[in-house]
Amino acid sequence: MEILVYSGQEVLGDGVMKLPFVYALRRSWPDARITWLAGKGPTVYSGTLAPLVEGCIDEIIEDAGIGSQTSELWRRRPLPGRRFDLVIDTQRRVLTSFILRRIRTRCFISGAADFLLSSRRPPRPIKKPESMVGQMMALLSLAGGTPTLGGSDIALPPEWTAAAAALLPDGPVYIGIAPGASMATKIWPLDRFIAIARRQLDRGHIPVFFVGPMEAGFLAELRDAVPQARFPLQDAAAEPSPLLTVALAQRLAAAVANDSGAGHLLAAGGCAMVSLFGPTRPQKFAPAARRLAIVDARDFGEAEMTSIAVDTVAASLEEILSAP
Repeated sequence: MEILVYSGQEVLGDGVMKLPFVYALRRSWPDARITWLAGKGPTVYSGTLAPLVEGCIDEIIEDAGIGSQTSELWRRRPLPGRRFDLVIDTQRRVLTSFILRRIRTRCFISGAADFLLSSRRPPRPIKKPESMVGQMMALLSLAGGTPTLGGSDIALPPEWTAAAAALLPDGPVYIGIAPGASMATKIWPLDRFIAIARRQLDRGHIPVFFVGPMEAGFLAELRDAVPQARFPLQDAAAEPSPLLTVALAQRLAAAVANDSGAGHLLAAGGCAMVSLFGPTRPQKFAPAARRLAIVDARDFGEAEMTSIAVDTVAASLEEILSAP
């Protein structure tokens, strides 16, 4: 069986969020040949996250120039000479879906325009899941797959699990803290993350800060404010990798993070999470953590992250830690 999955492109956060779909796709058709088509740009599945999709995706086509221009409707077919048993269009732009409908396939699944172009359609009234991964899982179900979460699907290369064990040895209770995000408006104030770290120290736990290149300006203040904390991405012998973050997440009791790529990586590693939201909607962007508490600024006033109090986050973290 030949399956084609179309996406526009995947940056790090998108790629991590879509991993449950990738794993469910492979579980649904274990013997199929699966091609991932990033029609409008690059995908981290061919680079940074390639080890996490090994065995799940057989072929990756990126920067394909497919799905953007009206002229594609009368030029030669996309992927000429190729034929698929199933094409799953994971986006909802109608023009792109019309273009993809020209790919030779026995079954075309697309949610664009209320499934107007799809070979199969859900019963009406159509109830679209709010989360991105939920919408993708619904497409998988419509195609005849089994959209179930697999729990511990991620199989990390052993060098990363060994590196994580060296950085966070057995014994202490580690609490992850990821204070950064791609946009300043998504970042909870740094002094409040520091307050959470100090409260965890008072409990005998070890704060573990995940500080990436975009948050390098936080580093000196964090080290000075919480000298007992660990900074594994800075202490790693090798160049930091998202795979190291996933491996480190497997050694944490819980973590607190903004709506960010780091938060999704920690969730992908199986870490229980307190996820902080403000300008973005948790219904769509919440990480797929095994145990998740969402703190939404809108529940406390306006959408600014400053609406979230330290006590609220601390209470959510304690609830996560005390859960069986």
